[in-house]
Amino acid sequence: MAKKTVFVTGTDTEVGKTMVSAAILEAAKTAGKRALGMKPIASGCENTPEGLRNEDALILQQAATETLAYDLVNPIALEPAIAPHVAAAQAGRTVSAGRLVGFCRGMQMRPVDLLLIEGAGGWRVPLNERETYSAVPRELGVPVVLVVALRLGCINQALLTAEAIRNDGLVLAGWVANHAEPAVMSCEQETLDYLMEHIGAPCLGVIPWIEGAEPEILSGYLDVDVLFEN
Repeated sequence: MAKKTVFVTGTDTEVGKTMVSAAILEAAKTAGKRALGMKPIASGCENTPEGLRNEDALILQQAATETLAYDLVNPIALEPAIAPHVAAAQAGRTVSAGRLVGFCRGMQMRPVDLLLIEGAGGWRVPLNERETYSAVPRELGVPVVLVVALRLGCINQALLTAEAIRNDGLVLAGWVANHAEPAVMSCEQETLDYLMEHIGAPCLGVIPWIEGAEPEILSGYLDVDVLFEN
């Protein structure tokens, strides 16, 4: 059974959750840990001879220490590159938090040190008319890692998301500041200082913008030891 499970969310879509998730897996691997990653539901999948495949899920599959079938890494693959609940409706499928939790619990049975579950979009992205993705980590009762893209407005988004995570009864285990685009934000250091003072969780690292960088390179900017405490 997985010794530790963490859920990775972001302040918004396109904040670099997948590359940060893969970097966390690579950092765990460097520390001698067995680590797996999964993306229970993914939209924006491409039709291939092997079936629908999602680029983000393939990155997580590659970063894992164990060999896993794609369907275990990404059990629900949807073709339209839109919000999961809309993509599922267009595909004539129903997605529920309970079903995603079931997939995650199946992966938790594997004997690894870390299971990383990557969400989609932000904390309150809808799964259906009644549930948001936050119901999955809440049902699992797992700690959360928040990815914050360093850009205008990120303080507000980060603090609101951290507040929502705690209001849902979960622990914010840490956060990662990510340069999701090449432009450097104005007053970046002041922004980082404010977040480190007020977010109430350890910063696992600040990842720079490196065009085409592989997760192995980005992992060098992370300290994931806190994820394995307790």
